[in-house]
Amino acid sequence: MAVHRAPTALDARSVFAQYPFLPGAEALLGGEPVSIRALLEESAYSRARALGRARVLAGADDPRASRNVEELAAAAPDVRYLSFLFARIVLAAAPSPAALRRWAVAEAKRAFARLRETPAEELVDVAGRLDFTFDERGGRLAIPLVDYLRLAVPIREADFRLSRQQLDRGQVVVGAPRAARLLEEAIRLELARPVPLADDVRRTVAASEDELLASVAEMIPAPIARGAGPAGRLHPEWFPPCIRKMQRVLEAGENLSHSGRFALAAFLHRVGADFETIVDAYRGAPDFDESITRYQVEHITHHDDGQGYTPPECDTLRSHGLCFRDGDPSAARPIDRERDARCFEPSLRHPLQYYRRRGGTVAIDPPEGRATTGPGAAPDRPERRARSPSTARR
Repeated sequence: MAVHRAPTALDARSVFAQYPFLPGAEALLGGEPVSIRALLEESAYSRARALGRARVLAGADDPRASRNVEELAAAAPDVRYLSFLFARIVLAAAPSPAALRRWAVAEAKRAFARLRETPAEELVDVAGRLDFTFDERGGRLAIPLVDYLRLAVPIREADFRLSRQQLDRGQVVVGAPRAARLLEEAIRLELARPVPLADDVRRTVAASEDELLASVAEMIPAPIARGAGPAGRLHPEWFPPCIRKMQRVLEAGENLSHSGRFALAAFLHRVGADFETIVDAYRGAPDFDESITRYQVEHITHHDDGQGYTPPECDTLRSHGLCFRDGDPSAARPIDRERDARCFEPSLRHPLQYYRRRGGTVAIDPPEGRATTGPGAAPDRPERRARSPSTARR
């Protein structure tokens, strides 16, 4: 019978080898700085480059980090650090931020595999180095409310909602496994920020590692919008601000909440998008998994004999922080930053209404008088039911 052993406590050098994203990890190089050009070109760093490429490809292939980079365990601490630095620099030069954010998920999960087994002292140490305050309290950890909210809000699991936590004088008290999961999110946030590179350096890195970046691009294709469905041509430009924001989040490689993912799939299905178009919409997600996404989209679109769930109504979207009728200040296009007067019409209560009023066709509406079976309410003016879009796997 196998005996499970928790990881042993680490000295400072080993901490940096295990967690190369921590401030101060450059100490592993013994005070000898390594230039980006040297890291890209010199033979002395060929081993670090090979490991770095393996880390990049492993993250692109499986952000759940179930694919291990076996060579990492046998590599010297300085080589491990340089492989991490190489991977981060190369991904900062990638044309799409989705590649970096997907890799950030994988690296964070790799760190979590150790954190969930470590003693509380190591959790406190790693958190402190990332500028978060974790205090041990008899095997549990107390986290300031503001830190907890910053880390817990992007996590979609219901168990992390504040209403389910133990509060004590402005601190959220959690067990070690939950603290480790919060640290995973802290690591993801840190690694998802690209290393700032000058334009000439970015071009040099991209040219030097063009084959690697091309391979990553093939693994993480950009979201695809196929134009035709059973309701006729789709018109994304007529989508309501909330749906357009959900699309931008995914296209940027950022995390979209569970409520947002459900609403987007249900909306696309109802306006006539086919199964593959809906799956493609999620390819930019940092944790995208083809088989899981297909299963979830199939569940949403197959519900009720192919009718699918109805997307949530406007009030529900607002309650989940998904309404952007006042505009999205972070959007690149002026039209997305502006307040949308249509959303303030008293009779408009549902995103499908918005699309219909812009001129779009809703492919599937519940029959008159029938209550919706999905989490959101049905639009107020049902139309003739169109044939359900195909959800067959290709």
